[in-house]
Amino acid sequence: MEKKPRFIISGGGTGGHIFPALAIADELKSRFPLAEILFVGAEGKMEMEKVPQAGYKIEGLWISGIQRKLTVDNLMFPFKLISSLNKSAKIIKRFQPDVVIGTGGFASGAVVKVAARKGIPTLIQEQNSFPGITNKLLGKQVDKICVAYDNLENFFPPHKILKTGNPIRQSLVDNVQNLSGAFKYYGLAENKPTLLVIGGSLGARRINQLIEKQLPLFQQLGIQVLWQCGKLYYEEYKHLQTEGVVIKAFLDRMDYAYQIADVIISRAGASSVSELALAGKATIFIPSPNVAEDHQTKNASSIVTQKAAVLLKESELEEQFEKTFTELFQNKEKQVELGENFKALALPNATKDIVDHIVELMKK
Repeated sequence: MEKKPRFIISGGGTGGHIFPALAIADELKSRFPLAEILFVGAEGKMEMEKVPQAGYKIEGLWISGIQRKLTVDNLMFPFKLISSLNKSAKIIKRFQPDVVIGTGGFASGAVVKVAARKGIPTLIQEQNSFPGITNKLLGKQVDKICVAYDNLENFFPPHKILKTGNPIRQSLVDNVQNLSGAFKYYGLAENKPTLLVIGGSLGARRINQLIEKQLPLFQQLGIQVLWQCGKLYYEEYKHLQTEGVVIKAFLDRMDYAYQIADVIISRAGASSVSELALAGKATIFIPSPNVAEDHQTKNASSIVTQKAAVLLKESELEEQFEKTFTELFQNKEKQVELGENFKALALPNATKDIVDHIVELMKK
């Protein structure tokens, strides 16, 4: 009887690490229906809820990141690290994985490090244009490193780097065009230009404040707005909904949202950037300045250098937003050019390509 393939996947702390991990798990499951997949996460973090919701088992490690200031957590870090390495070793010994996959976050650091030390095939997936601390530390120890951006040779051994892109929701890859259905779904008019605003699933305070202030400008320009304000802010902003301004805590049909947009205002998390490339629409990035190592600004800048998007920092919004936005909205040629350049950067087969590399490791 053929041995069931067994995979450990670890990544968490934020949706940017968890959702790529789940996309990889789903693709592994579709290729190997009998496969056993175990997630390893950090206790008390988002993955401990999201992974079981997606139908997978997860075990938690006692681990958390290093804070930038002196805290009790920082003093506890060495103990947490030793505890996590020990527990990872026990999990690996018991589960006997064929391959261990990491998508970033401190929990993945412990389990991937232990696997590599034991000679188990390992692969990490780096979503950002500037790698996180965990993946940078793991780079020398793992077998393969799947990335979404060029020029990462300064951070990782060049012979291990594979440019695959970031895993993306299958509905966006399939992207069946249904424009009138999309407008109808969100209760918007087909004959008006549409601005899509996305600040991440929790929301982005500074973007929400900006949109509230600029609603009269959008009205003046004859623009309708589909505004995802995030679940943390929905109660605060829902009263602004009116004809031509649709406000949602969460957009459950992103494929439809991208289809109806002429211009998009967005944060620049790695997964969002990859999805937006696939959408191929003119995009104004407003990166979050509160992200470790300023990842989002670096992600957005790498797209801007390809003449595929516009970047406005939060500190520039007061002075520059109105002029930048109005010029872009009134220049259809520029919108098309940005959208086409962005779409040319898309890597829609990322999940399949990453799993191809995992399968190669299994054969070894």
